[in-house]
Amino acid sequence: MDLRKISDKFTVSPQIAASDIAAIKAAGFRAIICNRPDGEGADQPSFEEIEAAAKAAGLDARYLPITAGMVRDDDVAAFGDTLKDVQRPVLAYCRTGTRSATLWSFHEAKKRPMPEILAATKAAGYDMNGVARRIANGGKTPTDMGDAHFQVVIVGAGAGGISVAASLKARKPGLNIALIDPADIHYYQPGWTMVGGGVFDAQSTAKTMGSLIPKGVHWIKSAVAAFEPDNNAVILDGCRVVKYDRLVVCPGLKLAWDKIEGLEETLGRNGVTSNYRYDLAPYTWQQVQALKHGRALFTQPPMPIKCAGAPQKAMYLSADAWLRNGALKNIDIQFMNAGGVLFGVKDYVPALMEYVEKYDATLNFFHNLIAVDGPAKQATFKVANPNAAPTEVTVEFDMMHVCPPQTAPDFIRVSPLADAAGWVDVDQATLRHKTYDNVWSLGDVMNAPNAKTAAAARKQAPTVADNIVADIAGRSAVAQYDGYGSCPLTVERGKIVLAEFGYGGALKPSFPSFLIDGTRPSRAAWFLKEAVLPPIYWRAMLKGKEWMAKPEKLKVAAE
Repeated sequence: MDLRKISDKFTVSPQIAASDIAAIKAAGFRAIICNRPDGEGADQPSFEEIEAAAKAAGLDARYLPITAGMVRDDDVAAFGDTLKDVQRPVLAYCRTGTRSATLWSFHEAKKRPMPEILAATKAAGYDMNGVARRIANGGKTPTDMGDAHFQVVIVGAGAGGISVAASLKARKPGLNIALIDPADIHYYQPGWTMVGGGVFDAQSTAKTMGSLIPKGVHWIKSAVAAFEPDNNAVILDGCRVVKYDRLVVCPGLKLAWDKIEGLEETLGRNGVTSNYRYDLAPYTWQQVQALKHGRALFTQPPMPIKCAGAPQKAMYLSADAWLRNGALKNIDIQFMNAGGVLFGVKDYVPALMEYVEKYDATLNFFHNLIAVDGPAKQATFKVANPNAAPTEVTVEFDMMHVCPPQTAPDFIRVSPLADAAGWVDVDQATLRHKTYDNVWSLGDVMNAPNAKTAAAARKQAPTVADNIVADIAGRSAVAQYDGYGSCPLTVERGKIVLAEFGYGGALKPSFPSFLIDGTRPSRAAWFLKEAVLPPIYWRAMLKGKEWMAKPEKLKVAAE
């Protein structure tokens, strides 16, 4: 235990254990505040465990979890309310103590001079100089002045962010653009299904971020903490402020592994895998090769998720491998789908059902994974059939491929840009924000009712670019997005059902039916997925070359 005293009434500490509670009590503390979210580390005790030990010792314990690097103004207010409500002295902890020290610094900013706060935290081993500007502003991030200003700021350097930056540069080479993203590596995520099927090598789906940022675009390697669209400001970790004339929001979505009890602890072990993670997709193929008999589960959570067909793609490629090596007859394949249909666009279902029958897979609808016991190889599902009362069922498995629940990122959900469900609120045609006229969004994070796929972002980026350029020129929106999305359903090695559709499930084929009939499995579609789409992604889409993605002109309704 490493207690670091900041004031007579407040001490911080790195992660504590239940076994430390007796010593904390003996040191005179009356209350404990946990600032570390549960599930952040594999060896981390839960707050429930700490709270039980604290209560047994007569100590008050409070849970105020803070995401690393993202101490929001609301968090500071909640911290102040908690301090008012507990007896002192107080011990607060997180992984290293930094979040707790930061909260104290911002809370004290209205009462103590900044030099005193900096000296007290430094003496405890925490350097608060990086947030001195916020301390000087009474604990709040000032956004009237920025540390930098750009004509266009793009949040997120995934498929959508880099593509829209490249498309904007192609239209207006002199445009002053900043891309904000903390990641070192950019991934071609559509390739992970093929990695899990033993077709692609994982390394082929990754490139360094720096090699992909368009020439002349400023890369700000940082995470975003908050938005203040009324002040045209983006607040970064460390409280730096970036101002903009126009903002594009496309940070992707959050894979909420923690929403399934026990899942994070067993991922990559005990036969539990997922093609939704770069490091786990190779483990999928290892498990497929190793399984000779037993039960294989494939799960799909409630919508929305990125690439709605990916959970069943994993099933088809695995089943095809077992068919080829002779193991299929000894393997019980179960598809556990929280929804009520195999695929949301009915035109593609007949072809998919032929493969469900070919592989003798059992479809279990309205089954939502809620817990995993990896060592026992058991999965628990909530069964919510509309015609019956909800129940729970526990199923044993030998291998399980999990698609995690998915949400908008935390910093989006709590922002003024979000709708009631947490997604960025846009007009589904122009992709412009419904409230803030100088904000656009694309990719998985926005709330248009389209499929969340890279193919969708490929069509959205030119639309956003055209509309921003028109806005700069003082004109109304000129381009519209028709909801296009594509899901190449890998039904066997060498054949794909190429689902292409727009808003309302309308079919949007890119090729004549004599070349590729998307409602039937074809080798041509497989060739497209395996050999054509990856280079189009790296060499065209991310370079602003809009092959088969030219923006559609906005149709204005007659008055």
